[in-house]
Order: sequence, then structure tokens, then C-alpha cells
Amino acid sequence: MNFFRILLVLLIAFSGTVNVQAQVEGKWKTIDDNTGKPRSIVEIYKKGDKLYGKITHILDEAERGNLCEECKGSDYNKPIEGMVIIKDMKKDGEEYEDGTILDPENGKVYRCKIWVDEEDPKVLNVRGYIAFLYRTQKWIRV
Repeated sequence: MNFFRILLVLLIAFSGTVNVQAQVEGKWKTIDDNTGKPRSIVEIYKKGDKLYGKITHILDEAERGNLCEECKGSDYNKPIEGMVIIKDMKKDGEEYEDGTILDPENGKVYRCKIWVDEEDPKVLNVRGYIAFLYRTQKWIRV
């Protein structure tokens, strides 16, 4: 009887760990498309029933004071560090979609879809797209 009780406790603990790892919320390291080097830390968080993502830390000290000169509207000339770049994501099964992502490099806003990689729960797939054209980045859990 003790063996089965221990096995049950281990199974419950393991399933909780897998469930936590598959969550989108948390801190993620972004990777530069051109250099392949880590660029920033984005914290993804829930606000109401939607998901948002904020740049909490720019890794290159020389870029920390950069402003979003190409941004439009209220984000124009605001510091990139601290900026909310993912907005209004809605859960759809194991993915979040129907929100937007801002690229502070060029100030463009794209439709967005994010999901945790099935093969590696430490990888977040972040897809920005316009119509049928898209680009997917892989962010790493911090």
C-alpha cells in the first residue's frame, strides 16, 4: 500500500512540474535574429483574461537608454526598456493569439501568436505576421 501511495504522490508532483513548465507566463530571453545573441528579457504576464509582454531588461548596457524613435502614437520616443510590446493575447487551446507584438527596432506592430514548444517547454515560439507572411522567433525561458 505504501508503494502505491508514494507512486501517486510522485505522479502528482511530476504532472504539476510539467504543467508549470508549459505555461507561457514568466520571463523569457529574446534572441537577435541577425546575430543569434541574447538581446533582452521579456516578462509575459496576465492582466484579466489577456496576456501581455513587457521588456524588463535590455542585456546590452549600451542599448539600455534607447528610445523607440520609430514607434507611433503613445510609444513614440518612450524608453524601450520597460515598454509593453505584446498586447491583448487571448488563449486558444495551448496557444495565445489575436493580439499584437511591437518590434521596437522598426516601430511596426504585427499580429501575434505565441505557444510553448511541444518538444522543449523551455522554448517559447513567438510569431509575428501580416496576412500570410510571418516570422517566428524562439525565446528561452529564464
